[in-house]
Amino acid sequence: MERNQKISLFMGILVIIIAITGIITVFFQLFKVDKGSVSEGAQATPTPVVTIAASIPTEAPVSSPSPIPTLSPTPIPEPVVEDPVKGLYLTTNTVGNPKSVQHYVELANSTEINAYVIDIKDDLGEICYESRVPLAVKHDAWKKKYDVKEVIRIFHENGIRVIGRVVCFSDPLMPLKEPDLSLMNANGTVFKVPLGKSHLAWLDPSNEDAWQYIIDISGEAVEFGFDEIQYDYIRFPETTNFKYDMSYLEREKSEYINDFMQKSREQLTGTILSADIFGSICLQSRDAGGIGQTLETISERFHYISPMIYPSHFANSSSTHYSGNGQGTNINGVLYPKPDMEPYKVIYNSLMITKGRLEKAGSDIKVRPYLQGFTADTYLPEGYFITYGEEQYRDQIKAVYDAGYTEWIFWNSRNTYVEKAFLP
Repeated sequence: MERNQKISLFMGILVIIIAITGIITVFFQLFKVDKGSVSEGAQATPTPVVTIAASIPTEAPVSSPSPIPTLSPTPIPEPVVEDPVKGLYLTTNTVGNPKSVQHYVELANSTEINAYVIDIKDDLGEICYESRVPLAVKHDAWKKKYDVKEVIRIFHENGIRVIGRVVCFSDPLMPLKEPDLSLMNANGTVFKVPLGKSHLAWLDPSNEDAWQYIIDISGEAVEFGFDEIQYDYIRFPETTNFKYDMSYLEREKSEYINDFMQKSREQLTGTILSADIFGSICLQSRDAGGIGQTLETISERFHYISPMIYPSHFANSSSTHYSGNGQGTNINGVLYPKPDMEPYKVIYNSLMITKGRLEKAGSDIKVRPYLQGFTADTYLPEGYFITYGEEQYRDQIKAVYDAGYTEWIFWNSRNTYVEKAFLP
């Protein structure tokens, strides 16, 4: 009896061991199949869940697999301007004068004006305050023209947006100090053209070291508190007016501009970037001046574009003055022989063309035009200009609104604006 009990006990234990071994074997085989499917799917497609489901026989019931975390980086939210900008350009002389700063604070507090554009790097190639950008320090390429921290502090305390203007590639200073960053003549000398009492020179828009110099300046400005960086002269010189060496360029000029902007956006994360462009670019379907810009290409990387659609800058019908072409300018099917004298129609029709082209291109870039805040009596012939007063200011603003846009900036290089034109 005792012997039979021992046999029964032994047999029971043996059966249990066999059963456990079988379960482990089955489980191991199933685990191998699932692991292999996941690995193969992960290599074949960025959505391995679909691959896993496809590898299971259709007759077998399929349970919803657990979500697999994506490896894609979280998109960085685009910066936005909460209130439509209604702004003015202020010179460094203006913001360098405490009384003038207070005047423009009061103007913003009492009218619709809510933003000012001030120079970071100006037309002289100088950074307008003490800079720590290495290349600027090396060549003394800065001058303290205003107290940047104090000006920004005062404007911000009064709810005023501060937009920093950076004159990019047009630069009469740095190219002469750093020829390797400069556009060159065919004979190997630095591209330099007399201009009034100074000269014109140009950083090479295809040179990545030149890009970095501009980005470094912009990044430092953001640290000081500028709310937006506005690039001006983000282009090559016009080939219709100037000759320089282009033999080494391997791509379209617009591609270099785009790459510069892409690099700017990568390094200036979270910063609103805008660009000043010729008003004529809104009307031309091709890069007529060989500057590397068309409306569609320049709109691929920026958050805002500011077409400088000053009526006085469009060709008039004069046949004896450099501002004329003998006919005038055709805008949206209408010929304007004296564009400066019809500000509403010129602005409205220019913006309607702009809007149509951008919509056709599928671009969602915002448009904030520069408007004419000055009288063009210094460079247009008699009979081709009018005095720009309150009526002409309001006509231009109305044209912006009628075209479906909400933002604008006035330009007057002397800062002698017609302030009564701005609504309370």
